Formats: sequence, structure tokens, C-alpha cells
Amino acid sequence: MKAVICNAYGTPDDLLIEERPSPSPADGEVTIALRARGVSYTDVLRIAGKYQVKDELPFIPGGEASGEIMEVGAGVEGLAVGDRVLCGGGFAEETVQPADQVIRLPAHVDFKTAAAFRSNYTTAYYGLQRGRLQAGETLLVQGAAGGVGLAAVDMGKLLGARVIATARNAQRLQICADRGADHVIDYSDGFREQVKELTGGRGADVIYDPVGGDVFDESMRCIAPYGRILIIGFTSGRPALAKTNHLLVKDAEVIGFTIGALSRHDPAWAERNLQHLIGWLAAGRIRPYYSHEVALAHVADALKLIEERKVIGKALLI
Repeated sequence: MKAVICNAYGTPDDLLIEERPSPSPADGEVTIALRARGVSYTDVLRIAGKYQVKDELPFIPGGEASGEIMEVGAGVEGLAVGDRVLCGGGFAEETVQPADQVIRLPAHVDFKTAAAFRSNYTTAYYGLQRGRLQAGETLLVQGAAGGVGLAAVDMGKLLGARVIATARNAQRLQICADRGADHVIDYSDGFREQVKELTGGRGADVIYDPVGGDVFDESMRCIAPYGRILIIGFTSGRPALAKTNHLLVKDAEVIGFTIGALSRHDPAWAERNLQHLIGWLAAGRIRPYYSHEVALAHVADALKLIEERKVIGKALLI
């Protein structure tokens, strides 16, 4: 099988595509032929050695995929050869995964939609839980055309919030509106005054911020009393410094979280969330979006699309 290998931290162009033996499942595992693989900003950070947790070299990048079971190890129950599944696994043609971490896909969910789903929606759902978002509150989603941002728009509407989405350019804003945002703002020249106007001067109750930097600084100026700012990441390249005097005056909170920490510290919570999301996906109540499909052999191109901010929602390797 072919696999993408990161032998040294660097750029997308430093990745190699190598021929590797097809993996065989051990007891309790399954081998999966991958049909689609999600590509995320975290993958860019991982291959550069800039992610919070460094991978031991060499490694296969990627972490979310979908495919078809091709072999079942001893002791596996409830899964069979030919089952369509949501799984882990990286940028390779095949992967071996523990059977208890593989989920059979709902009948009408295709491989590409499945591969665009997991990391973005588990992050958005958990984040909005941490932010204690309530029906009727105003949710401001920064960088809303990105993967975790667009998922937050979708989840915010499902949870009954009034959603304001910020992004750059008309195409991105239109997709946010199509995904249910009540209001969209091009934040190239700022957003504070528009948010205040849309909320009658009150500001946003929950602000979902994967951007950081100047966007965070301006968010602090349009947060409602008792508001919560969720820290998802720093795609701007600059982690922001929260001014505690602003938090004091607004009775506001800044909440940091990672989906990986949830899985480590409270796996039962993570599993409940995933099952809720799978149910909503099966019912068509959430709609993962991907803007680019790239062949596995051109993995560097997919990662560069993310670096250049050209991806809306998700990019896929197929």
C-alpha cells in the first residue's frame, strides 16, 4: 500500500510517499481500506513540529478517515468485511484500527461526508458545551468559513442560538449563510460595531474563536455581560493575551479547551458526544462541508491549500 511519511519536521513538500506492506489486524482490530481522509490545520502543525504534542518520527500524518473493512481480527464482534465505517487512520491507502474505535456509517452517509465530519464537529460541540451556550443566546463565530468555524455555525443553530458568523470575502460569507448563520460580517475591517448594532449594544454571549491575535482583542470589546470567549486555536499565528481588567468589567470568562484533552480526561463524555453527533448526522440535522478533493499522491497540495486559507470547511484526500 502507499502511505505518506513524515521523516523530519518541515513543510508539506518534505513529505514522502512510500510503498509499505499492507497491515494485518491483531486480535480486536480491523484492517480498513480508506476511501477518504480529512485534512486539517492541525496536520500542517504536526508535520512542522509545532503542534501541542509532537509526533515521534517517522509518522504517517492525518487522523480521521472513512473506508471499508477488508479484514477482521480475532475476537471482533459486530463488524464484518465490507462494512462502511468512520475511523481513525492517516494519509495512507489502508489502516489498522482497534475495533472498538470504529463506527459503522449510517446508510445514507457517504465516505467523503464522513471524512469531513469528526474532528470539526466534536470540537465545535464540546466547545459550545464548555461555553454553556443556551437556546436564544447570541453566538459569534470567528473565522466561520474554516473547518471548526463552519461546524460551530451548524451546531450553534442546532442548539437554538442566534448565530453571527465572521469571515473574509463574499463566497465564504454566503456559505456561512447557507449553513444557517443569521447574520454574516466581513471582518477584514473589523466587526465590533456591527456586532454591537446587531445585539442592541449588548454584545455576543458566547464568542467562538479559532483565530486569536487581533480578532481576540476586538472580541473582548463586543462581549456581553457574563459572556464567554472560547479559545480553539490561533490560526492568525499569534496567541492573544487576555486583559484581565476587561474580563473584570464585563464579568466575562475566557475558556480554553482541546478535544484531545476531553478524550483523555473524560472518555465517557467524549463518547456520548460522538454518539449524539452520529445521530444528528444520520438524521441530516448537521451537514459537514468540504471545498476541495485532492488525490492522495498530491498531499502537499492539500496542505498548502490550508496554509493559504483557500479551504472552506474541510479539504479531503481521496
